[in-house]
Amino acid sequence: MPADEEPGNATTVSSTDFFESIGQKAGHLAPTTNGTNGVAHQDDDDEKVVEEIESLCMNCHENGTTRMLLTAIPYFREVILMSFSCDKCGFSNSEIQSAGTIQPKGSSYILRLTEMPDFERTVVKSDTAIVKFIELDLEVPAGRGQLTNVEGLLSTIVDDLELGQEARKEQAPEVHAKIDDIIKKGRAMLAGEAFPFRLSVDDPAGNSWITPNMRDGVGKWEKRDYVRTPEQNEALGLAATDAATGAAQDTADDDIIPDQVYEFPATCPGCMHPCTTNMKMVDIPHFKAVVLMSTVCSDCGYRSNDVKTGGEIPALGKKITLQVENPEDLARDILKSESCSLECPELNLQVNPGTLGGRFTTVEGLLTQVRTDLHNQIFETGTSEGGDSLSTDERSQWTSFFEGIDAAIKGEKKFTIILTDPLASSYVQKAVDPDQEDPQITTEDYERTEQEEEDLGLRDMKVENYQEDAAN
Repeated sequence: MPADEEPGNATTVSSTDFFESIGQKAGHLAPTTNGTNGVAHQDDDDEKVVEEIESLCMNCHENGTTRMLLTAIPYFREVILMSFSCDKCGFSNSEIQSAGTIQPKGSSYILRLTEMPDFERTVVKSDTAIVKFIELDLEVPAGRGQLTNVEGLLSTIVDDLELGQEARKEQAPEVHAKIDDIIKKGRAMLAGEAFPFRLSVDDPAGNSWITPNMRDGVGKWEKRDYVRTPEQNEALGLAATDAATGAAQDTADDDIIPDQVYEFPATCPGCMHPCTTNMKMVDIPHFKAVVLMSTVCSDCGYRSNDVKTGGEIPALGKKITLQVENPEDLARDILKSESCSLECPELNLQVNPGTLGGRFTTVEGLLTQVRTDLHNQIFETGTSEGGDSLSTDERSQWTSFFEGIDAAIKGEKKFTIILTDPLASSYVQKAVDPDQEDPQITTEDYERTEQEEEDLGLRDMKVENYQEDAAN
């Protein structure tokens, strides 16, 4: 018996053995197709890159061929690319499916297009994602998965709308006119005549994605993770759950006591099993009281923590600038609220509101969290080189970027932290007495922009005479 077939010599196969990058797939194929026009030799069946399966054509009901490619998208995760073609009637289609599990949280992406190169951004749309072109007032419901770019996505939508327009003109002239307006706006967007406009991809399963760019400024590319609603969990086929019952009955009518830990039942967004959320109110000296929340699941190991600020909404937003000049400044306490954006010009770093959620930590801890999240997203793609689509110039730029952050975390580089919070709920600890001015910290109150008020829902909020409206 050969040694590799002896009992006890089991071989462990990981997901990376199946889901390799496109470059690695091509590397396996190249030796077997040399001089054979891309067709593998008959004795090299184990080296097949694309799997072929005979399947039924839904157009002519004859047998066609489905091709499947298992691969890993750089910066994202494993996917299955599928293509069907029928040589009897010529029908063909293609789609993409996520090969991973449903993520613990849903994800929402917003890309603000301002120039023609933005159309080249890769878009992964899973079969559970909802796509919106906001300025076009157009929403595409969940359906077939796609791997494309922004231009391809918008072109497909506009082409689909144009189908049947002649019939609509005869049967429903009003509908025809409205759709015709949308088509004209869509064509203007594709021609670069309607900048800026926004693309939104909302996926409750968390398996969709829009390519980021390291040069994106604040408000250009945004990602937000959120906890799914019971209805979304049910639509994804996850276990039905009861709503959290809240805090214990014996403390339901009592005020929250500072520095006391409260526990209340919750549901893990990862495995949908019951878990416990701990909550504690902490009074930050010379600032305000905040609520720390932490969830830990003993079944799947899921962990999350967040900081919530309370109180009334101030009339003005606040901008805080901290000059980090020595290693001692890295130990300053810092509270970054969920509505706050972070910017470090010397490090070429910009973090949009909602990306990290609320964080109460130190300057060093905040930078470390940002560095870890970005590094995982860019480089953890199944290979140590960051994926085959990462060019040498891009890899060099990202390496230089992370070296700058590492130097800042070690206290070897001076930099500036700028916190811009429209709700004035962020805070940086002073290194001097509370009644004195810290020369390294500057604060500035500013008028919120219309877009900030719209995003926060303040423009639709009415706090006076609302009883009369309710009565009417």
